[in-house]
Amino acid sequence: MEVVKMLEGKGVEVVGRFVGGAGGEIAATEFPMAFRLSLVLFLVSLPAILAQDFGKTNNVENVKVVVNGSLAVAQVDNNFVCATIDWWNHEKCDYGHCPWGNASALNLNLSHPLLAKSIQAFDQLRIRIGGSLEDQLLYDVGNLKYPCHPFRKMKGGLFGFSRGCLTMSRWDELNQFFSKTRSIITFSLNALLGRHHKGGGAWVGDWDSSNAYDFIKYTVSKRYQIDSWEFGNELSGSGVEASVGAGQYGRDLIKLKSIINHLYNESVPKPALMAPGGFFDQSWFTRLLQVSGSGTVDIISQHLYNLGAGVDPTLVKKILDPHYLDRAYGSFHDLEQTVKKNGPWASIWVGESGGAYNSGGRNVSDTYVNSFWYLDQLGMSAKYNTRVYCRQSLVGGNYGLLNRTSFVPNPDYYSALLWHRLMGQGVLSANNNGSADLRTYAHCTRGRAGITLLLINLSNETNFIVNIANVLDTDLGAQAGNVSKESYFKRGLKRTVSWVGRKALDEAIYREEYHLTPKDGDVKSKTMVLNGAPLEITKDGNIPELEPTRVDMKAPLRIAPLSIKFVVLPFFDAQACL
Repeated sequence: MEVVKMLEGKGVEVVGRFVGGAGGEIAATEFPMAFRLSLVLFLVSLPAILAQDFGKTNNVENVKVVVNGSLAVAQVDNNFVCATIDWWNHEKCDYGHCPWGNASALNLNLSHPLLAKSIQAFDQLRIRIGGSLEDQLLYDVGNLKYPCHPFRKMKGGLFGFSRGCLTMSRWDELNQFFSKTRSIITFSLNALLGRHHKGGGAWVGDWDSSNAYDFIKYTVSKRYQIDSWEFGNELSGSGVEASVGAGQYGRDLIKLKSIINHLYNESVPKPALMAPGGFFDQSWFTRLLQVSGSGTVDIISQHLYNLGAGVDPTLVKKILDPHYLDRAYGSFHDLEQTVKKNGPWASIWVGESGGAYNSGGRNVSDTYVNSFWYLDQLGMSAKYNTRVYCRQSLVGGNYGLLNRTSFVPNPDYYSALLWHRLMGQGVLSANNNGSADLRTYAHCTRGRAGITLLLINLSNETNFIVNIANVLDTDLGAQAGNVSKESYFKRGLKRTVSWVGRKALDEAIYREEYHLTPKDGDVKSKTMVLNGAPLEITKDGNIPELEPTRVDMKAPLRIAPLSIKFVVLPFFDAQACL
């Protein structure tokens, strides 16, 4: 009777009489076939009706998300998620704290089982080795002209440090580890060797390539697999501590490309050449591409720290402000257009991004709330053909994906792992008509049919009820009218369950949901919760399984305040994903 009252309240005329069936199910008696077909359609749409009623209460908003699966708007690399290993050591301190410990590539504990397991969970994780100190790093091979010692604090040195040195025994250890974990490696080379400091931050003169030549030659002789060689760190534009003119940089890249071609003369394919690994400056990047010329630079890389200083007390406020997050669109758009115009042969990477600079925000960058920024960055950058996004860092600083001593994953690690496993290469348009607090991104699902939708709710009070529509649904009603009653019924059902697209509905259809929330509702918690279960290392020391909740497609899709949800729609009709 409650259903009858609700129907009448909605203006639906109820004909006949309902009686309670076995198990409390509603049964219809003595109704003609046409009514029963209408009844089935109504019951399918009942969740939407209830959602509309629910939507009238406070702090609930109904949102329609339209996904265009007919054409990909961009493409990302199959290994889009990337993490960095830096050279900073225990003496690197910011704002009275020293958060790096033994996280340097020179002394990272490669034998810790959890470090290997955390990387292996990705089934090939991209790792970029580089950072601020790389342009003072020597390689202990060949005729090295300088003494080989670790980085140490030094007054007057770049970033307050002396030169450092990578021994070939340590390089061997690193490569054994990379082989064991099946990592895909980018190594960033010292681009300042041979230059001299002119004044201010400017460095001039030709690059001395001899040490890099010997190092690459050794790497080739050992058959170590390097996916790409990068040249320099944050030397573009006005630089950070140091800068090199774009013309000089371009000429040096031509020299490095020649070295790679020579030393890898029998390799197919050869490692890619990436540059400049710095902050985007349009005129500088344009000049670099013009001077280096067609085919020299394979990858143009930029760095991003759009949240500002790690000490900023408003970091959380920035992360949860959709209008602040939107400011990053300009960097992605402008670089895409610059490369399209001046270097269409090159792909685009974010070579390093940690959100907040100077080692990240203490008790922010390593907590649940940072995933709002991180996943939004992944989604946003992908829409502008950013092929790879490297997170600073895998270990070290306040922004490490892993704890620097225990290697226990921080919340962003699980966000990265879910993205890697669910979000495929095809980037789709996903637009919503609701609040800016709801961020929506869609990709072809990785490795299987359908799409995966990423929903990010930045609001601390609004529950969103999301109706996912396929842009193809607008064409459903335009088909020819001479069809049987059965096929007309099925098409009506497809329109009712709009987000399925045009797949058959003869059996129950489910979606998969991965709902991320913080432990105890604290957005600064260091424990991520997946579908109500805290994500913690298992008793036998393994990364936990990331299992979805299977939900009937007809059930309303809700996203709670300050939560994140990946939604896999295996039957969504997306021609771009075939």
